[in-house]
Amino acid sequence: MRVEDFIEILGADFYTGVPDSQLKPLCNYLMHTYGIDPKHHVIAANEGNCTALAAGYHLATGKVPVVYMQNSGEGNVINPVASLLNDKVYAIPVIFVIGWRGEPGIHDEPQHIYQGEVTVRLLEDMNIEAFVIGRDTTENELAAVMTRFHESLAAGKSVAFVVRKGALSYDGKVKYENEHLMLREEIIQRIVRAAGEDPIISTTGKASRELFEIREVNGQSHKYDFLTVGSMGHSSSIALGIALHKPDTRVWCIDGDGAVLMHMGAMAVLGANAPKNLIHVVINNGAHETVGGMPTVAEGIDIAAIAKACGYPHAVSVDNFHDLDKELEAARNREALSLIEVKCSIGARDDLGRPTTTALENKRNFMEYLKIFESKRNF
Repeated sequence: MRVEDFIEILGADFYTGVPDSQLKPLCNYLMHTYGIDPKHHVIAANEGNCTALAAGYHLATGKVPVVYMQNSGEGNVINPVASLLNDKVYAIPVIFVIGWRGEPGIHDEPQHIYQGEVTVRLLEDMNIEAFVIGRDTTENELAAVMTRFHESLAAGKSVAFVVRKGALSYDGKVKYENEHLMLREEIIQRIVRAAGEDPIISTTGKASRELFEIREVNGQSHKYDFLTVGSMGHSSSIALGIALHKPDTRVWCIDGDGAVLMHMGAMAVLGANAPKNLIHVVINNGAHETVGGMPTVAEGIDIAAIAKACGYPHAVSVDNFHDLDKELEAARNREALSLIEVKCSIGARDDLGRPTTTALENKRNFMEYLKIFESKRNF
């Protein structure tokens, strides 16, 4: 189905969400049509954020908003759906558009398998009526469903469209780019070199895929790395948990701007605990690149200043390899929590692969390595 027809049938004029590769036609259409426009389209930090934003839109206008997201974001919306939108509370209607990763019977990455199994069930548990859109869904079918959904929306209930892979199409082209020059893969290569045999926790998406391939090219073991293939926004908290309980082990966290924004409160907890053995590197390309390249708000904020305000003793921002290498070396030799924001270009190799080890193998090898690892420095 053409996304233009989908949009027309929904009949909404305000969209907010978190980008998803399954919904790339919708995301690209919104960016091509509206860009980032507070009247019509806002990309939120996380799915709960956009659900509350949508509620504010309804309160201000009386109209029904659309919230789009990957199904992995359902967990983030459970609280606002149950305690804000629900018809037993404020009865605020929202149309959810959800990309169905990990659909049963369709091959996908391990982090999507269970989420895919419970996607529709979670919606049912939240009393949200759902309709699944596939490649064969016609405009007439969708229009009939939307007519039925209008009754639920008028009663203050939310509804959802669960979108299968390839169900939506869009012929328009949108190019996402910025003015930064450093490639993320080269940045990670330098982090790996600076870290040596220290453990690394890497964030969701292409960063972890690139870290895995760098180890392959270097002929190195993957035991040094914990690849956070799911749970976007939580890699720094995982790193904090390790650093607090392995105080003699220097721990590195490779993070992304979209992940940092998704659960920014983690930085406050990091700063409050200030483990002297943790180095937090935030690679900021101002984009949700792994799911298509749509922008985040990180291009316009000062992540280093936020870190300092949260209690990080040291936080800097760099935009070239000379300064990056210097700051990585300084952080490695510093006995204090450190943050390095790295301004990065958008883009990755077309032939970038995926980890060939399973998530369980990654966990077991990493845990075994932590048991025997001894830091070369005394913290």
